[in-house]
Amino acid sequence: MKRIPKHIGIIPDGNRRWATENGLKKEDGYTYGLEPGLRLLQAAQRIGVRELTYYGFTVDNCKRPKEQVAAFSKACVQAVKMIEQENAELYVIGNTDSSCFPAELLPYTDRERLPDRCEGVLRVNFLVNYGWEWDMKNGWASREIPRIDLVIRWGGMCRLSGFLPIQTVYSDFYIVKELWPDFQEEQFTDALQWYQKQDITLGG
Repeated sequence: MKRIPKHIGIIPDGNRRWATENGLKKEDGYTYGLEPGLRLLQAAQRIGVRELTYYGFTVDNCKRPKEQVAAFSKACVQAVKMIEQENAELYVIGNTDSSCFPAELLPYTDRERLPDRCEGVLRVNFLVNYGWEWDMKNGWASREIPRIDLVIRWGGMCRLSGFLPIQTVYSDFYIVKELWPDFQEEQFTDALQWYQKQDITLGG
């Protein structure tokens, strides 16, 4: 590929719908989204993407039944532990003042622990208990995260759902109809091939 997006945002939607379709409880679907996230990360490393941002869960998601909140919180902790084993720089951002933020992830929220961006090392941002209003009211709390070139959303829904509104101001937006637990690397490759054809002007 001639043009690899430097920074890709990932909205892994469809875990609950996938669980329902497969005869499981809605909260059981989040576990099945862990392995796809790792496979995507490894694919991004192979092609030379510099930065990935995953949408874990939002402040609004915490309004869901407590079983689901507990399940997606646990899945986010597991995902961070899995990513930590990869050759990646990891940064977690979200409303840490809320009881919905997993205490196990607090050590990953310190920007000071991040090294300077290293050539060849993938940086992974993980949005946990994130809300766009929280971000704005806290003086653009996500300012450490740079502009996103391409957003890929699984699950067929055509919306950003509050995903980093400043960083996505000029992002190209690709929809995958399949649900997130049904991730295949070809879906990611198709998104990158589609990106090759886009006219990137950044308003110019």
